[in-house]
Amino acid sequence: MKKREPRLIEERKLAVALRYDGEGAPRVTAKGAGELGERIIKVAEEHGVPLRANRELVGLLAQLELDQQIPEVLYRVVAEIIAYAYWVKSREPTATTGED
Repeated sequence: MKKREPRLIEERKLAVALRYDGEGAPRVTAKGAGELGERIIKVAEEHGVPLRANRELVGLLAQLELDQQIPEVLYRVVAEIIAYAYWVKSREPTATTGED
């Protein structure tokens, strides 16, 4: 995080986890702010889940209930994030492509 001038209120981490199994729309599987948000991020990092920072999108997704599908209006931006995650995972040294 960039160093900024001192603030009276510390900014709380907000995180949302999504799951997409290829059926229906992606679903919210976890969300939280502060310590819970930091824990969600840590667990994702521990499991090699690619992360993207998008404050506006996270704010919108955090309003959804757990296990709720994302609304159609967010399909495109979430699809771009899912595509990014697949791209990042495919570029990792441990990823196999089936090519010799």
